Amino acid sequence: MALDPTKHADWEIAEDAETRMKTVYQLAEELGLEKEELLPHGHYVAKIDFNRAMKRLEGQADGKYVDVTAITPTPLGEGKSTTTMGLVQGLGKRDKKVIGAIRQPSGGPTMNIKGSAAGGGLSQCIPLTPFSLGLTGDINAIMNAHNLGMVALTSRLQHEFNYNDEQLAKRNLKRLDIDPNRVESKWIIDFCAQALREMVIGIGGKMDGFMMSSGFAIAVSSEIMAILSVAKDLKDMRERMGRIVLAYAKSGKPVTAADLEVDGAMTAWMVDAINPNLMQTIEGQPVLVHAGPFANIAIGQSSIIADRIGLKLGDYNVTESGFGADIGFEKFWNLKCRFSGNKPHAAVLVATIRALKCHGGAPVPVPGHPLDPSYNEENVEWVVKGAETNLLHLINVVKKAGINPVVCINNFYTDTDNEVKAVRKVAEAAGARVALSKHWEKGGEGALELADAVIDACNEENNFKFLYELDTPLRTRIELIAKEVYGADGVDYTPDALAKAKAMEADPEIAKLGTCMVKTHLSLTDNPQLKGAPKDWRLSIRDILTFKGAGFVVPIAGAVKLMPGTCSDPAFRRVDVDVETGKVKGLF
Repeated sequence: MALDPTKHADWEIAEDAETRMKTVYQLAEELGLEKEELLPHGHYVAKIDFNRAMKRLEGQADGKYVDVTAITPTPLGEGKSTTTMGLVQGLGKRDKKVIGAIRQPSGGPTMNIKGSAAGGGLSQCIPLTPFSLGLTGDINAIMNAHNLGMVALTSRLQHEFNYNDEQLAKRNLKRLDIDPNRVESKWIIDFCAQALREMVIGIGGKMDGFMMSSGFAIAVSSEIMAILSVAKDLKDMRERMGRIVLAYAKSGKPVTAADLEVDGAMTAWMVDAINPNLMQTIEGQPVLVHAGPFANIAIGQSSIIADRIGLKLGDYNVTESGFGADIGFEKFWNLKCRFSGNKPHAAVLVATIRALKCHGGAPVPVPGHPLDPSYNEENVEWVVKGAETNLLHLINVVKKAGINPVVCINNFYTDTDNEVKAVRKVAEAAGARVALSKHWEKGGEGALELADAVIDACNEENNFKFLYELDTPLRTRIELIAKEVYGADGVDYTPDALAKAKAMEADPEIAKLGTCMVKTHLSLTDNPQLKGAPKDWRLSIRDILTFKGAGFVVPIAGAVKLMPGTCSDPAFRRVDVDVETGKVKGLF
């Protein structure tokens, strides 16, 4: 008997459910995996040998492909991962062979505000502790590969500064003439460490490195995480790794990982990480965990590799995109699906009464502070305003991809019938399917209405199409995303960003790369304080990065940073270990 989520913390529910878990051997047998295709990490977590499994399954038909996205969230999150787990469990209750595909949580939010992203209540991915604390080492591999690239770059800078061309030649080195003022990349760490955002490295003598400005970004913002998300196989990953631009020469020529002869070694760190991780829901359905979060500063998608194998093994593969549909779904739509060639059969748009009230005028929730009492009181007016602005806007965004979304009202036990009816009325008037789901409280049984709506949507023909083609000029693409997805009137550029955009448009190798926007997840605009669906505003682009290996350019809007900060009351204050059993408690 599962614990009551209204009386127990998520980690307690997970710990209780873990006493009834299937082993990975049972999961593999139910999935139809062969023994050699399973790479166990203990009894309850495994990797799947992707290359071996896909060779065997290549000719098998794909299942239905479902993406889970959301309205613009509050800073507390609206349960998108919980809904993904709930939908997988609900489809399981309908006797469908279903697989979930979600992203691995970053140590930054796990130890900070957001928590682990395993889901919540009776809709979670388990076992919780390994899921939350490093899993099988994929993010660690990304950090090592990325930072090795930085070691290669900074050591080369030092040697080129200290030695003349003849001395370099004796060391079998060719001068790359790297411009220390045009280093594209920073170091990475998987925590929210604002003190490391900007720093000076190489202080000391000439043997202590080249002195220059540098800093750290969070691990999941690394281009290598993006490559893990979009690579089709190890060969594709190896080729992409060589194209990573770490800096520019004084001539303006890009300096790549291949130029530094470090791309092979960087890929070596990723050989095991390319295989997706196999876990399970509380109710025993398989879940593939691969790649990382943060669609506001990264691509924020579970991997193409996980989806490819999930589509071969299941009747339904339910994947998840980060944050709201303006950034997570937009990148799923125009980047991930373009790279993979897979087209979705349905999209779920998660909404909560709490977020709709926030967009409708309620005080904005502040992480670490008690929720304003008005959120626990009926206020249909706020709900309707939030639905008629933010929800309606994002229903229309999903429709622009040629998909009619399923709006999932992720039910909180404080929601009232009148508030739920108000959301249904607005969404149904827009032509969307609507399902009330109580998966947090009741697991798969509570998600049956959602499961039925998704099954129905998957059986409906859609007209999936991209927002732009790759021959569309970069600034035109950015304007299309700004106007059609965010609702902006236009785009403004800083002088540096404008110069970069023009140079990229003139470079045939870069001009046809995809476009991966960096923008706050807390608003449709580049200002996190503006809620609803604001009018009469322009998107401000302050910089543009080149992720040549991943296959896209990265315009940065507003003041969003690639290294988040840790709050004054972080989650790590409540995480501890039972020294008698070794069990971790306090994760959420």
